[in-house]
Amino acid sequence: MKLLLDVTPLRNPAYRRLWIGNGVSFIGFQVTGVAVPVQVWHLTASSFWVGMLSMVTLVPLIVFGLWGGAVADHMDRRRLLMWSSVLTWVATLALLAQAVLRLDQLWIIMLVTALQSTGFAVSSPTRGAIIPRLFDAAQIPAANTLTYTFTQAATLAGPLLAGVILATGSYAWAYALDAVLFTVMLWAAFRLPSIPPQAGAAHGTPGLRSVLDGLRFLRSQPVLLLSFVVDIIAMGVAMPRALFPELAQTRFGDSPDGGPAVGWLYAAIGIGAVLGGLFSGWIGRVRRQGLALIVAVAAWGVAVALAGLQQSLWLAVLFLALGGVADLVSAVFRQTILQTYAPDEMRGRVQGIFTVVVAGGPRLGDLRAGLMAVAFGAGVSWVLGGIACAVLVLVVGAVFPALARYHAPGGGPEERSPAQVT
Repeated sequence: MKLLLDVTPLRNPAYRRLWIGNGVSFIGFQVTGVAVPVQVWHLTASSFWVGMLSMVTLVPLIVFGLWGGAVADHMDRRRLLMWSSVLTWVATLALLAQAVLRLDQLWIIMLVTALQSTGFAVSSPTRGAIIPRLFDAAQIPAANTLTYTFTQAATLAGPLLAGVILATGSYAWAYALDAVLFTVMLWAAFRLPSIPPQAGAAHGTPGLRSVLDGLRFLRSQPVLLLSFVVDIIAMGVAMPRALFPELAQTRFGDSPDGGPAVGWLYAAIGIGAVLGGLFSGWIGRVRRQGLALIVAVAAWGVAVALAGLQQSLWLAVLFLALGGVADLVSAVFRQTILQTYAPDEMRGRVQGIFTVVVAGGPRLGDLRAGLMAVAFGAGVSWVLGGIACAVLVLVVGAVFPALARYHAPGGGPEERSPAQVT
């Protein structure tokens, strides 16, 4: 039983509502995450523009991820989560409107997805900064594993739903489902207890100076900094998702408008992460979390490269699923290291930087994959990215040993907050 997923954090009612809202809404978010690039591919027939779609969202992600993390250190995190979630929901409704009206304009899609990225950039570090206020330090790995497992279940279910919807319906149905499911996140944010800044939190206006304080803090913490570096390597170098629409059509037999193959490719990483999460009870007992993070990222790169070599859809899905297991492990350790290493008064800002890295890395990966696909072909782009990831992360671990030497601290409780007893 110690190998099975630890569900004890669900006894906390505040966390349970947040877990449900985040997981359910993420299903719709993933449906949109497939529908938008497929729609762009349909309009342009170019993997370059699919990759550029992610780059358009990167600028608001960087700007508002850093700013949102600073704001989360200055104000009630529940209120900030509510308003940023409303912004994301409005952007989803705008995607629905352009699909219903059949506008078919690339610039409109780019603009609306940038707006959606802004809401996500603020809400994501806010959610991450809330978790440590709900639990003792010893329970944080279990809570992060639960959160990541549910979001990866959404990563599995969302693309599969998208494949069915795009094969039998339209883009509008995909965006409509996202809009409906996201209302659960709005409910969860509304039902959270008030989570105001603790004593010793940042004062004044959450502007550039506050953001720079967070960057200076990160620079002084080599373990945190290196954990961000290996995540950029994992996602920015190896992520192959910008290639899925093209290879689903040219290698695995989908129609130009999308179909089951593209859904399976987008879902495969989530399949592995969910299965890995169900048997993740051992994760909370790992003490050498830094070394485990390095090994997991290297395994991710190898699995991605092997997936790119396959001519069979199901073998490609299998290896991507194995990569998903490794991605689950690395994600839990990255988040846990951050949440136990950074003090609460800096946690929002560091979580904001983490959001930029975690969400921006795959977008850089999309651009890298799209550019290499134009130059060398989609298959070569896929395989070389995975190989380069595995090599680079092992080199970084060897040259900068601070991360590999990192051991998890003791699990003493933080100062109790109103959120922990509500």
